[in-house]
Amino acid sequence: MQHVHEFTQRISQWLAWVAGAIILFGCALPICIDVITRAVIGRTVVESFEISGYAFAACIGLGMGYTVTSKANIRVDILITRLPQKLRIPFDFLASISLAVTAVAFAYYTFYVLHESIKLGARSQSTLQNPLLIPQPICRVGFVWFATLACLPHVYALVRFISRDAQVREDLHAN
Repeated sequence: MQHVHEFTQRISQWLAWVAGAIILFGCALPICIDVITRAVIGRTVVESFEISGYAFAACIGLGMGYTVTSKANIRVDILITRLPQKLRIPFDFLASISLAVTAVAFAYYTFYVLHESIKLGARSQSTLQNPLLIPQPICRVGFVWFATLACLPHVYALVRFISRDAQVREDLHAN
């Protein structure tokens, strides 16, 4: 299981770097070009608002997987830390299940949205008239990866539970 964990961390880190490049070249650069061209020629030459919206949406999906593998997600532990250890376990389990269910719902709906966009031939409402099936698969990849990583601790815990390993709580607390 350690090899799987290390592999998912490497993939997640790579996807986080891709997300960073998307923010740089898909958000910052087009916005800078639009600001400069507005100042110089009085109009925009790039649809930076639309392009950066797609870029941010893609980065959300790609970045959430990295957040899970690096254990950087936000946890509000004000009450949990005051509970006895035996009472913390059900709350950790509930938090981990909640994250996994939410991630799976995001992944499911990205498939649904993409399917509907293809079926309808959906295009953006801007002057670009961009087919929405171009940016949506990037979001889908990110959300499917996020859902996979959110569910993996439960698979690890189940395997350890079956083998009666005491590491079960640690896997659940990781999320």
